[in-house]
Amino acid sequence: MVCNLSFKSASVPNDWNIANVMPIFKKGSRGDSTNYRPVSLMSVPGKLVETIVKNKIARHLEEHKLLGKSQHGFCKGKSCLTNLLEFFEGINKYVDKWDPVDIVYLDFQKALDKVPHQRLLHKLSCHGIRGKILSWIENWLKDREQRVEINGKFSEWRGVTSGVLQASGLGPILFNLFINDLEKGVNSEMAKFADDTKLLKIVKTKADCEELQKDLIKLSDWATKWQMKFNMDKCKVMHIGKNNPNYTYNVTGANLATTNKERDLGVIVDSSLKTSMQYAAAVKKAN
Repeated sequence: MVCNLSFKSASVPNDWNIANVMPIFKKGSRGDSTNYRPVSLMSVPGKLVETIVKNKIARHLEEHKLLGKSQHGFCKGKSCLTNLLEFFEGINKYVDKWDPVDIVYLDFQKALDKVPHQRLLHKLSCHGIRGKILSWIENWLKDREQRVEINGKFSEWRGVTSGVLQASGLGPILFNLFINDLEKGVNSEMAKFADDTKLLKIVKTKADCEELQKDLIKLSDWATKWQMKFNMDKCKVMHIGKNNPNYTYNVTGANLATTNKERDLGVIVDSSLKTSMQYAAAVKKAN
């Protein structure tokens, strides 16, 4: 009854719009706050209703084939595994032909937390999500409050003015729609897992490198237009193959750092395309 009333009135009970944020340690120093992932603990009935909305949206996207093929995060039948298999199948295909390739790893800074609500609602409408469902999502996004909980102690309540909640059932699919047009006009091959984005291009000549640089400029323009920001500490380029020009690329005016190894969705990738470093890390962890 509460669920039906919520949909009919396109409104959300106040209890569904508050959350306790728990810091979950990731890696590195425990004294550094940036090494913790903030996870929102929300109303369970609210999350059940979110799942209903999410499933409706997922069926709509699948029926009309609206979601780009490059996205592997939070998609039916796709995962980290499909992302890695498809992307590196392409790399190996080029390297087997002795073609040099460049991989650019891009990362948005706190992407899910920075999604601007009005721009998100505009994109949802463009994807055919309108009427009461759009109004319900708008009310689900606004007037949110959260507080941080550590060892039973709570901060003051603060308003949430942007972003989609990672721990919610609905947030990830809304983010996929927000970032769905990222590759529009980009000629390089692209693979995404939520906000983790990587580009691949054969770079036989300087002209090829300049084409990849043009794609990076397009992505920078997209980020500016949609109020997103790249985390330049995590944006890197990997040069692979013989006779690689080792071109220097830049994003938003800053040169990309060059790397010989990168952790890609949990798997260590190095410029030789050998798997020995991943094996060594797995053995060390097991020991």
